[in-house]
Amino acid sequence: MNLHGLNVAITGAARDTGRLLAEAFAQRGAQVFLSARDLTAAERVAAAISRRGPGRAEAFRCDLAVPDSVRAFAAALVARTDHLDVLVNNGAPYADGDDLADASDDEIEGVMAAGGTGTMLVTKHLLPLLRASTRPDIVNLISACGEVGHRRSGAHPAFYAAKHAHAGLAEILSYRLRPAGIRVISLFPPDFVQEGPRQADHDLTARSVVDCVLFAVGQPRDCFIREFHFEQVRPTGQSG
Repeated sequence: MNLHGLNVAITGAARDTGRLLAEAFAQRGAQVFLSARDLTAAERVAAAISRRGPGRAEAFRCDLAVPDSVRAFAAALVARTDHLDVLVNNGAPYADGDDLADASDDEIEGVMAAGGTGTMLVTKHLLPLLRASTRPDIVNLISACGEVGHRRSGAHPAFYAAKHAHAGLAEILSYRLRPAGIRVISLFPPDFVQEGPRQADHDLTARSVVDCVLFAVGQPRDCFIREFHFEQVRPTGQSG
């Protein structure tokens, strides 16, 4: 798949699935704007991606739990490009625990602020750049925790709540932005592992999730894949 020349922004891209997404887009020729709370870590990832090519990457700090940080990230992108082709809403802190008391008030606030409000704000402030694209896509890495009735994850209730907020945002944006030609693509993977055999009797891997993102973004504009839902073959102990 050739994505040469596309401008792609990815939140939470300094490690794990976000990093894999940034590498995959750049390997196919895209210009990647990657963000993370830790700017130093993001800069290391961007430098490694740019060395390998063929696409290049640029790093930005963006703490989704802090509105001023989100606005600064959006302003920095506006200063560097006149359009954005793909926004991948990947960044969101994870918390585990069956009981509300398993996370502190500050942890709960951070999970809700980043996964809910922060994701909404980064989408809001980057939407003008997406509207300037001839092929805009918004990709949402949500979670099966955002599905109604899902109970199989060991995630904290705050993570469930944040993912339901993200799912609600994606659903209404898909309907309201479709007339403008903006595809809103959402993925609801169960808890998954970063590495492992990609076989039917093993856990879903991050690379399979990344492949789904690339597949959807690479489709012609008459093909609108609104949501990916995954079968969870067996329980896992790690969230994606």
